[in-house]
Amino acid sequence: MTPNPRQAVTLCIALSVCALLLVPGNFPGLGADARLTLGVFTLATCAWIGTPIDDTYIALGAGLALTATGVISSDTLFGTLGDETVWLLICAFVLAAAVARSGLSGRAAAFLVSGARSVRQLTHLTTAALVVTAFAVPATSGRAALALPVFLALAKVLADRKRLVVMLALLFPTVILLSAVATLIGAGAHLITVSVLWEATGERVGFTQWLLLGLPLAVASSHLAAEAVLLTTTRRADRKGPVRITPDQLQEHSEQPVTGPWEPAETRCALLLATVVVLWCSEPLHQVPPAVVALIGAVVASSPALGTVRLKDALKTVPWSLLLFMAATMAMGVALADSGAATWLVGGLPLDLPPWLFLTVVVAVSTAAHLVLQSRSARSSVLVPLVVAAAVGAGVNPVAAALASTAAAGFCHTLPASAKPVTLFAEVPGVPTYTPRDLLRLSAVLAPLSAALVLLCAVTLWPLLGVPVR
Repeated sequence: MTPNPRQAVTLCIALSVCALLLVPGNFPGLGADARLTLGVFTLATCAWIGTPIDDTYIALGAGLALTATGVISSDTLFGTLGDETVWLLICAFVLAAAVARSGLSGRAAAFLVSGARSVRQLTHLTTAALVVTAFAVPATSGRAALALPVFLALAKVLADRKRLVVMLALLFPTVILLSAVATLIGAGAHLITVSVLWEATGERVGFTQWLLLGLPLAVASSHLAAEAVLLTTTRRADRKGPVRITPDQLQEHSEQPVTGPWEPAETRCALLLATVVVLWCSEPLHQVPPAVVALIGAVVASSPALGTVRLKDALKTVPWSLLLFMAATMAMGVALADSGAATWLVGGLPLDLPPWLFLTVVVAVSTAAHLVLQSRSARSSVLVPLVVAAAVGAGVNPVAAALASTAAAGFCHTLPASAKPVTLFAEVPGVPTYTPRDLLRLSAVLAPLSAALVLLCAVTLWPLLGVPVR
């Protein structure tokens, strides 16, 4: 098969960099392990960018290469699979399967959306509902899959108002992506960031601290994005008409009950989910790690007496490919930090910048990175180790820099292929949805607004919450 121009260019870049690294006289001061790490890192990044090969396959190959060459030990490679953040994500997916099986999501959506009396109210109530799902369903693709039936029900109720349906089709993935920063389990990239920070600096960002820093940003950016979606996809006439959506209308297009008395399974699931979230948020009081809380919740959710889903069925919903990808990229991050490659790589950059300007560059690069690397987790695995190393050299708090980079990388709305939720809602059979032109129009407005909001939080809000800029 003949490679396309993009593949040819990335292959040439990768081979050229590797050839330069192989010459002993080049790059004095760069050790053998650092050279091997940079070579593997370059090949993996170029493969993620320019080839259709599965991201997980590339990451596993890179991790195996680093282990076989002795840069990292086999214990480091395999130990990442036992990291508590990986277990947290596994158990969170089991809990999400229980929530989906119980039908709570449809009932909650009907409760919120039926209160809307105008287009703007509908937009912001939908946004609020989607933000809340970040606490119940891990990863953006899982939330998109859970929210799709709710969107389809709304689309059928509003079938005579095409522009509103298009607006909702764009609103769902936009809010899902931007609100993911609310919780540690909101995206796999968050777990990679936490792991890199721990390995590079010894600082652990827990569930509660992430919630404290990320929730205000998630709420503000989601509702700001909702206004941007509303204004860029609808006309004034579309927004003027009243909206009246009743639970009975939604029930006509839903297989599970959205009104009436709660079933015992729904009550048990709601109580279990509320208990898990409360325990996650109160970790400083009881000192039980979030992964242990999630494991207890998963065991209860899948138990024969109290559960709503069988364990083997719940485990089928776990994205094992994502977990392997995370584990392999965590190992790559360890190699970058321990070999000195990350420090060398940023050593030639002008780091004598004011902290606010350094963070501005980090946020700008991270916001634009989705145009090159489509996988959110891949972006974090590439950017965060370099950002942490650069922050240390620039005298900036690496935690603030890493969180700003990860939050900014949550913007990925420019193209239909930029993120899985965007792709999912761009191709809904039988329902009018957005076009690439709609995405470009929204991105032109939302990208600078989103980046500015992340920078504002990093410089003004986060220092008040215990994460100073320096």
